[in-house]
Amino acid sequence: MKISERWLREWVNPPVTATELVAQLSMAGLEVDSAEPAAPAFTGVVVGAVVAVEPHPDADKLRVCQVDDGAGVHTVVCGAPNVAVGMLVPYARPGAVLPDGTRIGQAKLRGVASAGMLCGADELGLDTVRDGLMALPAGLTPGVDLRDALELDDTLIEIDLTPNRGDCLGLRGLAREVGVLNDCAVAEPGIEPVPARIEASFPVKISHPEGCPRYLGRVIRGVDVTRPTPTWMTERLRRCGLRPIDPVVDVTNYVLLELGQPMHAFDLERLTGGIDVRLAHPGEKLTLLDGSELTLREDTLLITDAEGPVAMAGIMGGEHSGITVDPAAPTRDIFLECAFFSPLAISGRARSYGLHTDASHRYERGVDFELQHMAMERATALLLEIVGGEPGPVTEAADKAALPVRAGVTLREARLAQLLGMRIPTATVETMLERLGLPPVSTQNTDAGRVWQVQAPSWRFDIEREADLIEEVARIYGYDNVEVTLPVSRMRLEPTLARQTDADLFRAQLAAAGQQEILSYSFVEPRLNDLFEPDAQAAVLANPISADLAAMRTSLWPGLVKTWISNRNRQQQRARLFEIGRTFALAADGAVTERAWVGGLLAGSREPESWNQPAVEVDFYDARGVVESLLALTRDPDGWQFRAEAHPGLHPGQSAAVYRLDREGGGEVLAGWVGRVHPEVQAELDLPRPVYLFALALDVLKTREIPVHRGFSRFPSMRRDIAIELDASVPGAAVLDCARSAAGEHLVDLCLFDVYAGEKLGPDRRSLALGVILQHPDRTLEDGEVTARIDAIVAALESQLGAVRR
Repeated sequence: MKISERWLREWVNPPVTATELVAQLSMAGLEVDSAEPAAPAFTGVVVGAVVAVEPHPDADKLRVCQVDDGAGVHTVVCGAPNVAVGMLVPYARPGAVLPDGTRIGQAKLRGVASAGMLCGADELGLDTVRDGLMALPAGLTPGVDLRDALELDDTLIEIDLTPNRGDCLGLRGLAREVGVLNDCAVAEPGIEPVPARIEASFPVKISHPEGCPRYLGRVIRGVDVTRPTPTWMTERLRRCGLRPIDPVVDVTNYVLLELGQPMHAFDLERLTGGIDVRLAHPGEKLTLLDGSELTLREDTLLITDAEGPVAMAGIMGGEHSGITVDPAAPTRDIFLECAFFSPLAISGRARSYGLHTDASHRYERGVDFELQHMAMERATALLLEIVGGEPGPVTEAADKAALPVRAGVTLREARLAQLLGMRIPTATVETMLERLGLPPVSTQNTDAGRVWQVQAPSWRFDIEREADLIEEVARIYGYDNVEVTLPVSRMRLEPTLARQTDADLFRAQLAAAGQQEILSYSFVEPRLNDLFEPDAQAAVLANPISADLAAMRTSLWPGLVKTWISNRNRQQQRARLFEIGRTFALAADGAVTERAWVGGLLAGSREPESWNQPAVEVDFYDARGVVESLLALTRDPDGWQFRAEAHPGLHPGQSAAVYRLDREGGGEVLAGWVGRVHPEVQAELDLPRPVYLFALALDVLKTREIPVHRGFSRFPSMRRDIAIELDASVPGAAVLDCARSAAGEHLVDLCLFDVYAGEKLGPDRRSLALGVILQHPDRTLEDGEVTARIDAIVAALESQLGAVRR
């Protein structure tokens, strides 16, 4: 919300500068985003009165004007089509400097001397639209500096309010807050009831009181909407970020900014029957003021007449019943609306239709439910002053049982001191509560201190419990004034569990391996979920931020791939990414199951570009190597197994499932996957180069073996190499497992160091070379013992896997 400092100081004028005021508001929880001047710097511009206008002798589009600047009459050549005798305009005297740095001088325009320049609002930086000369309000004295005449030496303060402070979405609430912070009085404008001059009224009915507990209406006949809105009002609207439209809309917007109460005006002639506030019927449609046609849902609160919807309650009016300023057929009679809509009835509705209005912004956060009569009288008085007319009586429909109930809240002095770490004087606390509109209803003295019972005012929807009152006292007292005290606590070291891993362990390992951690949204595009986990049921958000964040992720891979795509679009050629986070699966009963994972992505070249080594693309074994480094952290080298299995998101020939074996129970648990992105998924995502992914469930990796010390043998080890030929379909892991089980207790190391396939072996055969290292801890092994172990390995390979020794 943007406000004018000058306007604010008309309500409350604390003895602080603009800079100090901004700091006060921010420290009180009303964060100020910006503070900027109301008008850019310019000099030498005064109020000028046009006393004569004549056509230019040599240019059809130019006029020769005589302008009185209080010191004399000057000839000025002007091209604005709206220049007229008698109007007051900004006059830049010779020597004036405009906001863009232009220095105004004397010149000849098509042979006619021109002394200075008549200015439009856009040329002075007061508007962004070029719309001829800026017409100044009548009554200004020619020759007065324009900055003084329009009070342009003002500061525009933009405040980013949190959702709980809807009471400050109006100048009245903000002035009340400034008054409390500075302990000074607030001078509210006198708002007196406007008596009815005619008996005309329009029936009002509330069919859904839960959504609209109170609705006020008033008929005003004989208005003249062709009258201009006063400059003082349009200038205040402009400074607060609203563009003037017509006098009726400008008045409702003015009341919105001043009091924080949204209002709307209907063309009375376009309404029939009476007003009914109800929920939408199935299939109903409404064309809004912005021209968009909406098909309404049944949970949408509407303002209707006998023919159907005329407005979306608390959001936007309908086009059919809007005010018309066309001089040929202007609106003559209006029906003025002022209502209280429940925050729950409006919350999320505007966003669900792709809308966001000043009215919905306020109703969603809560509008003072006792403000409607004051706002109606204020708007009526302003309308009569500007567009004239005769008001009828105020018609009210209300269901008091549906209105909010002001909560009673207890504040204990002892609890206040405990949470703040200091004791604030009792009289100071009571003064602050009274100025906040929270005067104690009752007071009780106890051994622990005073206890106050207060009632939340109608404009504070966020005061519900004792903690809310303590927060109010703390921020008004000043966070900087709260004494710093160290808490008294017992320091306790958390135990380190030797048999368990944690996420930080995997994070450190991946970072050391050159992987970069990312943090992606838990919300993803549903299409990405379907690409990588088509069989998983995703939880879909009822009210997503956007269409590409509409579902909870069922895998970490969508976030990793999306991050890689974003980096690739910015000329990055390689990636090593990982993420540790949770996925969300929707069960058949509707429950959402969360599971923690560590996932990663590899793409591009294996090593950074360098002169001393060729560029080689990463492959499946690079990704598997990263996974193996993570599995090694469990200190359970024999407890893991990779199997060639298919995953819908991975390449069927370059993927593997990772299992953890339970040697005691004989079972196994699927721990995760590693592999290349499926070619169809790669094409769908427009990825020109292969991408490799892995994911491991942290709960499966949780248990960790305790390292056991084993002494070094002083005796030499013996190595024997075995070459075997076998079917190409036999996995290398099966060969190693078989050899390891047959090698006996003296096996120190076993490695696969060569693979050969060629025409000599046939198309479905391959040769593997194994290195077997044996060592006895207490003596040197004899050749016969080593040979016996090698023969046992070969026999096992021949009998179990059909291998042939070469």
